[in-house]
Amino acid sequence: MKLCYFSLLLTFGVLAGAPALQAQKRVLAPAPAHAPVQPARTELPLTASESEVHVQPLPFDSTVVLLVGRDRPLSNKTTFAFQQYDQGLRLRNNTPLEIPDEFDFNRMCAEGNTVYALFTSRSMPGRLLAAAYNGHLGQVRTQQFETRLSREIVELKALEGRLFATVLLNDQLHVTALLLNVATGQMQYLSSIYEPLPTQFTFVADAASRRAEYVLSQTNGRKSRLLLKQLTEQGQLVSSEFVQAESDRSLITAQLTPPQDTTARLLMGTYSLRDPNYAQGLFATDLRATAGTGTKPPLRFYDFLRLKHFFDYLKPARRAKLRERTERRVARSVPPLRWRYRLLLHELLPQPDGGYVLVAEVYYPHYRYNSYSSFPGALAGGTTQMGSYGSNSRVFDGYQTTHALVCGFDRSGTLLWDNTFVVENLRRRKLEEAVRLQTLPDGRLALAYLDEEKLRYKLINRAESSPNDHHVPIQTGSGGGAAGAERISDTSQSDVMPWFGSRFVASGYQRVHPANGPPREVFFMNSVVF
Repeated sequence: MKLCYFSLLLTFGVLAGAPALQAQKRVLAPAPAHAPVQPARTELPLTASESEVHVQPLPFDSTVVLLVGRDRPLSNKTTFAFQQYDQGLRLRNNTPLEIPDEFDFNRMCAEGNTVYALFTSRSMPGRLLAAAYNGHLGQVRTQQFETRLSREIVELKALEGRLFATVLLNDQLHVTALLLNVATGQMQYLSSIYEPLPTQFTFVADAASRRAEYVLSQTNGRKSRLLLKQLTEQGQLVSSEFVQAESDRSLITAQLTPPQDTTARLLMGTYSLRDPNYAQGLFATDLRATAGTGTKPPLRFYDFLRLKHFFDYLKPARRAKLRERTERRVARSVPPLRWRYRLLLHELLPQPDGGYVLVAEVYYPHYRYNSYSSFPGALAGGTTQMGSYGSNSRVFDGYQTTHALVCGFDRSGTLLWDNTFVVENLRRRKLEEAVRLQTLPDGRLALAYLDEEKLRYKLINRAESSPNDHHVPIQTGSGGGAAGAERISDTSQSDVMPWFGSRFVASGYQRVHPANGPPREVFFMNSVVF
């Protein structure tokens, strides 16, 4: 799940008679044994300036659904369609979607083989349109909602045919949850979920247990705690409980184990010392009462310095200095160093051994500076009739990720191991997951992200050290590296997402230059198999 930060930093359809370029079987050059292969690729003749494509993998039936919008010629209108591709990335269904011109795409999610897309109105604040695509039947249903009070949709999940949307309200001071029934058109605000900014939300939803569980942060500016709320699929509150630390530690945010796991109920997240904006380490706890005593186990805290690999992103000399400095503080009984890290938590991933893996991307806001030099007309003292000159302007430039922390826990919440994927060139405008994870059949974890035309990856075997610099090129139609191979000059809006088994699907816009002939601009999808 994406972690929601409520600060305000925060068709193409295949045209009739014009099918997409067919998925192509690939013949790859020899590669290391651990390198992924790319057995299939599909290209759509689209440009980023005249289209929009949103990708939703469906592990349930091993297909991929695209929501594709294409600008109409000589018009400001867009035509949409759902396209469904099989595991060989061959087009299976192309279903047109009628969207009124006032709506823009906002979010997409899936449940089983149904994909939901949510659109927001440009002309009427609070007006939403939801589209549900049934991948089994190839049918689409749409429903419009007049929410009136909602301003921005920041997270979306589906449960039993209903959409749970976390929304920022018009007053820009509160966040709440909105329940949308796409089949009936009914909607309701969930009064049990109503929090002032700044609040962090995470939540999990499960059709088997018919429950949605929220984790909300609450703070008085100096200390923060967590509030857990469990709701039915109709949005009715089932239970709520507070989780807080008795020491000077504050709990920032956390993830819950999925509701369908009835034998474990774990909470894992980040904690701080004094300043609730920055994480000092991880915490974990078993929310179930101990048999015979009725009391719950205490929270376990893991300072980042206790982790084996957290500081792998630093150069060796700097890591050594940090360890020495900390050891001296411990010897003098001086309070621990205060870290200033921000972490984006992924949903907990169940493991074959019954435990869970927690992935957290470590990031910071990145800024660029614009400087303005003097120009004719400057007055004495460095001013002009229009004001001062030579000043700097700081402009937010996205969120920069330094590394992804990966930790394994047992079913009681005990930390078993940790590892780190050190990344480079990873910056995005929105605070959303960028490093993706799949569990391989042999128990290892594959982490991956796209950097221009490269797929960067790391294979993790618990706490074992392994290289952070593995990468393979995204393959085009003629393969990579061979004589006459195609060349990629530009890649944009790229992403890689977990699909099914040990597969990812990589996608984005590319400009591809063949050895002979003119270049082509395409939206691509590649199957990536570890």
